[in-house]
Amino acid sequence: MSDKAVVVTGGCGFIGSHLVRMLLSEHPDTSVLNLDLLTYAGNPANLADLAGDARLSFSRCDISDEQAVSRALSDWGKTPRYVINLAAESHVDRSVLAPESFLRTNVAGTYTLLELCRCTPGVRFLQVSTDEVYGSLGPEGCFTEESPLRPNSPYSASKASADLLVRAWHRTFGLDAVITRCSNNYGPYQFPEKLIPLMILHAASGQELPVYGDGKNVREWLHVSDHCHGILAALFHGSSGAIYNFGGEAERTNIDVVHYIADRIGGRRDLVRFVPDRPAHDWRYALTSERARRDLGWNPRVHFETGLSQTIDWYLANESWWRPILTGDYMRFRDLWYGGRR
Repeated sequence: MSDKAVVVTGGCGFIGSHLVRMLLSEHPDTSVLNLDLLTYAGNPANLADLAGDARLSFSRCDISDEQAVSRALSDWGKTPRYVINLAAESHVDRSVLAPESFLRTNVAGTYTLLELCRCTPGVRFLQVSTDEVYGSLGPEGCFTEESPLRPNSPYSASKASADLLVRAWHRTFGLDAVITRCSNNYGPYQFPEKLIPLMILHAASGQELPVYGDGKNVREWLHVSDHCHGILAALFHGSSGAIYNFGGEAERTNIDVVHYIADRIGGRRDLVRFVPDRPAHDWRYALTSERARRDLGWNPRVHFETGLSQTIDWYLANESWWRPILTGDYMRFRDLWYGGRR
């Protein structure tokens, strides 16, 4: 076993690709095996800058397939010291339309990884989760790591289920495991079904900006680089069995975020269209990160408006990345979902 051998699942996704890049940049002696099935949001172009890097290996792999994962690890030829689970179906809207894939990847996939780790002495497993497992907040207060799990969507229920499996494998089998939960991420390489990139690309092309309900739902935003720094801090320095919340300290209503993007891209607030609300749409999320501050020395570094402005600039300058995405499954889903919600 090598202390520098790390398996990252979902490494071609939005957060996963940032984490792989950060791992190899900040820990140059690390070897990474990236397991990714390359479903619609898994994009090899996210790691194109690391092509040819001998420290990075890749296997196209369904994490719910135990034989495929075992074969990938055998082919890699290293025994991992760390496994970071970022592979997940992650879009709430898609979970409303088709919950089954969320149960397979997020629940069965986590179980498969936990069992493989249980048979690997000395490995640490880190489960990347979400604030959505806590449910919805009213106008005041914050979720803590001790808040009860009250998921309201198939997506958040699948992530809460996975978290409980991780807890059980730690308590029952003594697996060295850590859980992290973050607020809404944003930044470069995010698949354009999510709020911020969706609004950027629609505003840039003069398309309608669909906003659920009255747009007053509140989200707390966290730059993806701050999140990845938190994941690595928890991975290397977190206590076994602990949960760490990473909140971005940037609560904004959805409509305020949309207006900022519209103003930044040609002053196009006229493109905003309110559409019927998402089923079981959580009203507000907010996390307290006191445990991560105290135990890991973690703090968010990127101010939201600064990070959002930089993110807008990145999408506008990287059409070659997002243009190929705007075809096929993505367009069918977008047209089906928003076209039916006027």
